[in-house]
Amino acid sequence: MSWLKWLLSRNILLHPTTLLLLLLIYIPGTLYGYYWYKDQLESTWNTHPHWQIPFVPDSPTASLFFALAIIWIWVSPRPSSKGWVNGIRGVVETLGVVTSVKYGIWATAIIFAGQAQGSILQWQDWMLIIGHSAMAVTALLYARFFTFGGMALVAAAAWTFLNDTVDYRFDVFPYLPSQLMDDLFYVGLFTFLLTALSVLATAIAKFAFVKNKVN
Repeated sequence: MSWLKWLLSRNILLHPTTLLLLLLIYIPGTLYGYYWYKDQLESTWNTHPHWQIPFVPDSPTASLFFALAIIWIWVSPRPSSKGWVNGIRGVVETLGVVTSVKYGIWATAIIFAGQAQGSILQWQDWMLIIGHSAMAVTALLYARFFTFGGMALVAAAAWTFLNDTVDYRFDVFPYLPSQLMDDLFYVGLFTFLLTALSVLATAIAKFAFVKNKVN
């Protein structure tokens, strides 16, 4: 499997062409993601306190953070000499990984859970499954190249758990298949557990390579 090792190597994944291709996917995908949430954003704006708006578009915000992390590592591969810049960068990178893993898995699982209870999958659902699954895998592949440390991971975990709390405390969670609305407690529980799993997966993907760096 030497070809796979080569394909996943630093030289390939951090090559400018690869990074450009990623951004050509992530930037339009992020914009489309916010457009996808337009009805829920409008509804939340009209019926909820406005401070809850940032907690509504989960997946596009995850892809936005990841795209910013990719731009940052492309423009400035090495950490800055300014500590506060590194701090901001670390939080952006960690949020990009944690939330991409979390919402990549979440969206796919929710679509299939709805299907299991009678929802009919449309072509848009398959598009979401493929896109979100790829988002989770890509985030884990790039985690080892980012600069973030333990404190940034704690900050990202805190934000993501806060997002879960706001979503299910104030009913601004992403729209669900109607078949799952009577299972809202279990959806919320799954969401919180998935956040913990995503933080753990991010830590492993990043810090397992500290002593033995891959090519």
